[in-house]
This record gives sequence, C-alpha cells and structure tokens, in this order.
Amino acid sequence: MKPEMSVLGIDMAKRLSRHALIPFIATLPPVLIGMEACGGAHDWARRFREHGHEVKLMAPQCVKPYVKSNKNDMRDAEGMSEAVTRPTMRFVPTKALDQQDIQALHRVRERLIGARTALVNEVHGLLNA
Repeated sequence: MKPEMSVLGIDMAKRLSRHALIPFIATLPPVLIGMEACGGAHDWARRFREHGHEVKLMAPQCVKPYVKSNKNDMRDAEGMSEAVTRPTMRFVPTKALDQQDIQALHRVRERLIGARTALVNEVHGLLNA
C-alpha cells in the first residue's frame, strides 16, 4: 500500500517546469502545501487553492532553520514541508491580485521618488562645485 502524501513543500526553483506544475498539483488529493513567500508565491498559492489544496506561505528566514546542511532545491523543499507543520510557525497571508497591484504601484512610486531625489541632489552638488 502506497503511503498517502499529506504535506508538500515547494521550492520556487522547482524541478518541474511551470507548465507541468499545475497539472501535477491537479492530480494530487488535497494536501497542505508550504512555500516561501515571494512575489510569485502569492499567485501560485491562489492557483493551488483552486484545486482544493491548503497553502501556507512562510518568510524565508523562518524556513532557514529547518533546511538541513547545504542549500539545494530538494533540501529547501524538505525544510518547507517540515516548517509548515510546526504549530508555532508564523505564516504570511496570501495577497489577492488587487493587493499585489497596489503594492506594485507603491513600489514604482517609491522608486521614482528615489530617482528624483538622487537627481536633485546631483544637480545641487554640481551647482555648488
């Protein structure tokens, strides 16, 4: 009898291609999926939830203590599957698409403000020379 999988850790530098990941996930019975939180993880979490899976995102610094030995994709995924089962683990809420859009706008605005400030400081420096 084949043991049933209940927890899955996915490293975003995964071994499956992006096109093969969703069909693979769709074939699994509902499982708990643990992933490191990053920009793309929120989109993947929404897609996985559409297939009935429970997805929990974790900050990379919270997963690091559970990764054994030197980093590689397999050990990272194993560490995530271990970390997601811990009762004291802090999870990152999955952002909706609208939240990510607003966050992207704020980041672009902050970058433009920083570039403008740098340009003004450079011009002031040149004029004072």
